[in-house]
Amino acid sequence: MPVSAKVETRISTELKRFQTILAAAKQRDVSEADTVVILTDFLSAVLGYDKYQHITREFAIRGTYVDLAVRVDGDIRFLIEAKAIGVELKENHVKQAIDYGANNGLDWVILSNGAVWRAYKIQFTQPIDKTLVFDLDLLGRSHKDAEVIECLGSLSKEGFSRGSMADLLEQRQLTSAYTIAAALLSETLVDQLRKELRRMAPSLKVDNEYLAALLSNEVIKRELVDSDAAKSARLLVRKLQRNWEKERKVSSKPEAIAATAVQSPESESGE
Repeated sequence: MPVSAKVETRISTELKRFQTILAAAKQRDVSEADTVVILTDFLSAVLGYDKYQHITREFAIRGTYVDLAVRVDGDIRFLIEAKAIGVELKENHVKQAIDYGANNGLDWVILSNGAVWRAYKIQFTQPIDKTLVFDLDLLGRSHKDAEVIECLGSLSKEGFSRGSMADLLEQRQLTSAYTIAAALLSETLVDQLRKELRRMAPSLKVDNEYLAALLSNEVIKRELVDSDAAKSARLLVRKLQRNWEKERKVSSKPEAIAATAVQSPESESGE
C-alpha cells in the first residue's frame, strides 16, 4: 500500500542524512560489522522500525546466521544479508541470501552493502528460484527520487505487507523493458502493427512473421530478447494474455450479458 506523506517525508529527509553517512563509510572502506551497524540505524531512522523490538542481529537459521532479521508482531517480514560497503554484490552473495530465506520459508530477502539495496522474491519451485524486485544504489540517486521512496516505502514499518510487496513486484515486472519488449513481440501487437502499416500504405504487403523478425533483430535490443529475464517476461505476457482472454470469454457468455441487463434497470432507478 502507498505510504502516507508523513512517512514519505521521513524517508526522504533521513535518506539525505544517511547518504552522507554512507559516502563517508565507503570512503573509509568500513568492515562488514560496521556496515551492519549502519544498516540497523537505517532500518530505524529511515524505515521506521524499533531497533530493540523489531530488528534482530545474527538471526539463527539451521545452524547458520543471517546478519539481520526484521520482525513485527512475531512475524519475520524479511531478512537482510549484509556485506561490507566496499564489497561489490555478486551472484554468490545473492545465492547466500536466497538460501537463508528459503531455509526459513520466507518470501522476501534483501542483499545490501549499505549503499546498494537489492530486494528479492523467493520462488518456492524446484529448484528454488528468485525474482529481483528492485536494485537501488542509494549513493547514485536523489533522496527525493520517487522510485527510491516507493521502494523503501514498501519495506518500511508502515508500508510493508505481503500484498504490497507483491503489487510492487507485479508493477515493476509489467513496466520493465523486458516485459515491454515481450509485449511488442506478442502476436496481438505485431498484428496491430501490421494493420497500422497497411492503413498508412494500403498497397504494402507485409506479414506478421516478417515484422516480428524485424522487431526482434533490428529494433529491440538483443538483451531484451535473448536472456533469462526476456524468457521470464515472455512467459508473464503470455500468462496475462491468457487470463485476459478467459475473462473476455466469460464476460461475453449469454448468461453474463443477461445478468448485466437485469442489473441495469435497478442501477438506473437507484440514481
